[in-house]
Amino acid sequence: MPVATPISFTEPEIAGVAFDASGLVPAIVQEESTKDVLMVGWMNEESLRRTFETGRTWFWSRSRQEFWCKGETSGDRQFVRSAHYDCDADVLLFIVEQEGRGACHTGERSCFFRAFGSGAEPGRV
Repeated sequence: MPVATPISFTEPEIAGVAFDASGLVPAIVQEESTKDVLMVGWMNEESLRRTFETGRTWFWSRSRQEFWCKGETSGDRQFVRSAHYDCDADVLLFIVEQEGRGACHTGERSCFFRAFGSGAEPGRV
């Protein structure tokens, strides 16, 4: 069973994140073992801090206007192993150990299970 481990950070690192006008930054989640991109979510400063402090991924739901910790409802938890920011500090990358079926609410392992040109049904699932 995976263990949650807090992630080290400094206040200048948090201050350096380029949140957008809504106070959000996209967060890419990648599986440590397979290197698969599992999902993309949105974080504000508080969800970023919660992620670092708990070692679990926390996001801000733009539709529900509330915090959510990945896997609290589904059991498909994510345990953060490292956290990174890009060259402009406007996109975050979290390397995680994924527990359970996967990251997608559809039951797929990754939210990116459809490819252009594959014949998959387009649109929201």
